[in-house]
Amino acid sequence: MAKERKAARLRAPPVTTTGVHDVETELSREANLYNLSSGILPSLGARSTRRVKLRRFIVSPYARRYKAWETYLIVLVVYTAWASPFEFGFLERSRGALALVDNVVDAFFAVDIVLTFFVAYVDKTSYLLIDSRKKIAWRYLSTWFVLDLASTVPLEIARRILPRKLGSYGFFTMLRLWRLRRVSSLFARLEKDRKFNYFWVRCAKLTCVTLFAVHSAGCFFYLVAARYHDPSRTWIGASIPDFHVRSLWVRYVTSLYWSITTLSTVGYGDLHVQNTWEMAFAIVYMLFNLGLTSYLIGNMTNLVVHGTRRTRNYRDSIQAATGFAQRNQLPDRLHDQMISHLSLKFRIDSEGLHQQETLDTLPKAIRSSISHHLFYPLVAKVYLFRGVSHNMLFQLVSEMKAEYFPPREDVILQNEAPTDLYIVVTGIMDLIDHRSGAEQVCGVAKTGDVAGEIGVLCCRPQAFTARTRSLCQLLRLNRTTFLSIVQSNFGDGTTIVNNLLQCLKAQEDPVMMRVLREIENMLARGRLDLPLTLCFAVTRGDDLLLHQLLRRGLDPNESDSNGQTALHIAASKGNENCVHLLLDYGADPNSQDSEGSVPLWEAMAGKHGNVVKLLIENGANLSSGDMGLFASTAAEQNSLELLEDIIRCGGDVTVPERDGSTALHLAVCQGNAEVVNFLLEQGADMDKPDCHGWTPRNLADQKGHAMIKALFEAKRAQNITCMSVSTPVSDLVGRRSGDPAVPLPQLTVGNSTREGSDPTRKTNFHNSLFGVVSAARANRKSDSGFLSSVALPRSAAVLGGSNGHNGLLRVTISCPEKANSARKLIPLPGSLAELLDLGRNKFGFLPTKVLNEGGAEIDDVKVIRDGDHLVLVSDAWTGEGSSKQDGA
Repeated sequence: MAKERKAARLRAPPVTTTGVHDVETELSREANLYNLSSGILPSLGARSTRRVKLRRFIVSPYARRYKAWETYLIVLVVYTAWASPFEFGFLERSRGALALVDNVVDAFFAVDIVLTFFVAYVDKTSYLLIDSRKKIAWRYLSTWFVLDLASTVPLEIARRILPRKLGSYGFFTMLRLWRLRRVSSLFARLEKDRKFNYFWVRCAKLTCVTLFAVHSAGCFFYLVAARYHDPSRTWIGASIPDFHVRSLWVRYVTSLYWSITTLSTVGYGDLHVQNTWEMAFAIVYMLFNLGLTSYLIGNMTNLVVHGTRRTRNYRDSIQAATGFAQRNQLPDRLHDQMISHLSLKFRIDSEGLHQQETLDTLPKAIRSSISHHLFYPLVAKVYLFRGVSHNMLFQLVSEMKAEYFPPREDVILQNEAPTDLYIVVTGIMDLIDHRSGAEQVCGVAKTGDVAGEIGVLCCRPQAFTARTRSLCQLLRLNRTTFLSIVQSNFGDGTTIVNNLLQCLKAQEDPVMMRVLREIENMLARGRLDLPLTLCFAVTRGDDLLLHQLLRRGLDPNESDSNGQTALHIAASKGNENCVHLLLDYGADPNSQDSEGSVPLWEAMAGKHGNVVKLLIENGANLSSGDMGLFASTAAEQNSLELLEDIIRCGGDVTVPERDGSTALHLAVCQGNAEVVNFLLEQGADMDKPDCHGWTPRNLADQKGHAMIKALFEAKRAQNITCMSVSTPVSDLVGRRSGDPAVPLPQLTVGNSTREGSDPTRKTNFHNSLFGVVSAARANRKSDSGFLSSVALPRSAAVLGGSNGHNGLLRVTISCPEKANSARKLIPLPGSLAELLDLGRNKFGFLPTKVLNEGGAEIDDVKVIRDGDHLVLVSDAWTGEGSSKQDGA
């Protein structure tokens, strides 16, 4: 990753020295500080390849500490707004504590001037954050620096530097009012801040403006009287001749009294102008009052009207609806519904519940997330959507709209066009049928129920009238939107239709049963607009619908989420007609599902003999599936008949599953000695470990199954006996043509006789546990299984290993061409070539063929069994004399 980032930097354009940075990057860093309502938005499609971090010692205007510093300065501005007019009007020079506080305040604003040279700013033309020191300094020096500096210079220093006429104390005091621009920016930001109420912010702003105007006018008007040459001819001197010696508090209150009475235009006449200067000031002040009063009255009117506009509109709507109903002579029921709907809408507006309006203003992703949070748990429990995928539910919820309906309002009318379906969130609705000539309540829809689904799904007029019994909140879904979502989720449409049919079947209402029959007729004729799958038709056992879907061109091998095809389902249900149709249209009889099952196995597990025969005739093969799963399933069910059916269909019950366990493992765990004996007869390996290292013999010991342990011991003893028996070679092998042939020995175990054993060494197990099990197996009827046509040979032990056995097979080899060569016991190689090569190494000649004891040639090692005697010969030897050929 480090190399990739380095390569990306090398490919990027060189960084310029302009010092600009993307505003969006800074906003993401200061997301909790920056207010989007007052910030500058970037241009559409704006991109930046600049650096991410600001220059050293440059402060972001959205940094937390800088925001706190600006807030603190606002408090100092409030002090300045009061102190500057007061000192200008009532004091000749600042003294004592007031002078100290002024200097401290000026010091803070001086620090702010220095700090401004290190604060980045937003360029309004490029919408980028500028952090170049030169650009920051030039921008500040060319705009507000002079006024900021003049309003911050200590007054004592200014009076000493400037000439006497310009060094007036009051003149420089009024320059501090330049700082009021910060308060204006503060109120503009608070009005857009969602954390503060807009009404109270506006009221606070208007109050502050009024108080400042009254305070400033009073201070200025007193200054006119105080500086006049004849105090008796002033507005305050006419009322208070000795006002110069009165306290500062009396003079200040008197000035405010005149200012507020003049501003409010009441003017009681006790304080009035006395000279020309006062008249000129009063004229200017009253003209200012005209604009200020208009501003105050206009703002307060807007605030009040905003709260009463909804009520006026509501009353106008009610009056219009009433007039419309009277002019058109509408029934009282419809008139009441109109009034109820308008009243509910007014209530929603007055309480600020603009839910849909709010959602409509948001992006699609946010609307989907909100709908998923609010309605997904409810929609997932609706019977119509049980079993559908999460993706489809999410898409449905995203398109639903929440609406309120007052009591006794018709939401759906019977026989109207199917346009929407509704899900009840809160409240109760009655489902009413008008077909009998009178209103008949057929059902009730409560929270989580759906209304209008029959008309929407079946594209038929609405079956019922849905009328609210109480105040209801409903989720509305448009039919066109719903069908488009179902089309993109093909399998879920089948689930929805099946849920509808199951719900209708569960109801005993005659009206519902009539609707059910109509829907089934539409299904049978293929007139339903919903996308139905073959699996749906087969699950219902509807071969007519299946035929219609196949004629439309649906893929006969389509599968569901588990990989099961329609043929799997038809075979498991034993539906011959559906199986015939699917096979005729090209369905694969050997298709596997996700677990490895094939249709033939589904039919065998369901004991549907006719379907099994039909599948086999059409090329079904059990070996195309997971043979280990089939055998293990049969052993787990303790079904000996199913195991025998697997053998008859060409299967192998000794194949392990994917985890290494075999049917013998499960049979031992189940403790079924009969199944264990059968599996041993078929060549199951009792020493094969599973994925946990357990062998069937270990499991039998661990679980204490005495009968199964006896079977394993008998099997082991029989294997040893077979290996120890030395059988002479037949006449064909190593004898002259005139010698009599030696018959193959027979070994009888219980009631079973097999080739390859000595009749003189006949072993009888009739009185043993092994013999009892064998006798019970031998007496079973041969037609016990549905596939049984010929009874399988049963015995308590099997001579030799099974074909394809995963264990070690041991055989005896000999060479008749080498008269002095003894027999050798060897492990069976994996191929005939390896076996012939092994004979060459053992006997010192080149054999070309492998014969059994009967003289038959062996072409594949898979037919060799454990303990067999093999004869290695060459072509020259087998070709000597016609008698040898005849014997072979």
